Amino acid sequence: MAEEGTPSHTSQDGQNLKLAVLCTVPFIMVLGNSMLIPVLPKMMKVMHLSLFQVGLIITIFSIPAGIIIPLAGALSDRVGRKVIMVPALLIYGLGGLGAGASSWFLPHPFSFIMGFRLLQGIGAGGTYQLAMAVAGDMFQGKSRAGALGILEASNGFGKVVSPIAGSAIALVIWFAPFFVYGILSFPIAALVWFVIKDPKDLHGTGGLKQYWTGLTKTLSAKAGSIIATFLGGAVVLFILFGVLSYLADILEKTFGYGEFTRGLLIAIPVLASAITSFVSGTLLQKRLAQWSRPIVVGGLALIALAMAMEPFFATTTPWIALTILGFQGIGTGAVLPALNTLVTSATSAQERGVVTSLYGSVRFFGVALGPPLFAAAMTHKYTVFWGAAGLALATGILSWFLINEKKMLPKKMRSGQSGPQENGPPLAGVRKRDKLS
Repeated sequence: MAEEGTPSHTSQDGQNLKLAVLCTVPFIMVLGNSMLIPVLPKMMKVMHLSLFQVGLIITIFSIPAGIIIPLAGALSDRVGRKVIMVPALLIYGLGGLGAGASSWFLPHPFSFIMGFRLLQGIGAGGTYQLAMAVAGDMFQGKSRAGALGILEASNGFGKVVSPIAGSAIALVIWFAPFFVYGILSFPIAALVWFVIKDPKDLHGTGGLKQYWTGLTKTLSAKAGSIIATFLGGAVVLFILFGVLSYLADILEKTFGYGEFTRGLLIAIPVLASAITSFVSGTLLQKRLAQWSRPIVVGGLALIALAMAMEPFFATTTPWIALTILGFQGIGTGAVLPALNTLVTSATSAQERGVVTSLYGSVRFFGVALGPPLFAAAMTHKYTVFWGAAGLALATGILSWFLINEKKMLPKKMRSGQSGPQENGPPLAGVRKRDKLS
């Protein structure tokens, strides 16, 4: 029999299963954009599009997601997480199937693809950020940093796999990647429905007036830190997806690489990001309060340095350019788990859905703006890359002065104390109050 306060192996296995299911959500969500990036040049040729138009295939997915995310988050605080996540996954899959069918059967499918990508974006708005909220509900103390590091690493792993998978699948026919969304999203929706449980004290807690009063008070008290974390998440993903879309075009136009080779090369900086996310989450479990802000600032500084150097090699020496982008990936992977932990720890479970979703919303807007704005790098590469370097550097400086770990992290997470069920392995901790049954 397990000692009191120590989770049984059955309890630990149950939590690990739930975390594994949660990790499938960011994995499939990142496919929404990353799988299409190496295929964009082919879409541009087949549908006779400009670089700006083909970039809109990414943008029109991300903007509605950014709008829907905070609404889905607020609603999840009232009715539960999975009641929002499961229909969102189904909508996401249906949008992908619609875009694929339009490309298959219609002679001029661009406007229909845009419409179904819009639908996909609406579905995406109720997924990954709520998965982060669920992880925040499930894990407390420093084990939360580890769980969120794994969640961000699964997002990064999706970014690694998706360009390679997208390139390989597009060898069959250019629109084949659209069908993957439906094939994967439906079984993942079923897993979320049957495996994930919401906190018992989450549903309908207090009145709406009480909810918004508490939320406003929280946001006001931690305004500077929250603004810095939100800006950091948006900036690193704006730069990452902007650079990846630019890289895909350069590898095809300047160096003549085919789809599959492009996918492999694009995966290099993303793999660096995924590995670093896992390492960063693991390190943050040991010294969360002391290391979160330095990791954020250091990661942003590394991104700024990579952006300052990149234009010298982007169109001349692809291997040096990719090495530099590998360091950008390391910076991105270091920053995101720290930001995710700060954001999910800033509020109680009753407000966590909307705050993490607002954070997810600005992340999506960063993703949406990256590809079309980095399209200007084709003619003004120094201006675009050095502007991105300046943006990352300025965000790092703001983060250093604005992020206050004492305000963002509960006392137990700062002092190294653990909750009653955190005596086992790092990811076995579950808050007694918010335990997912």
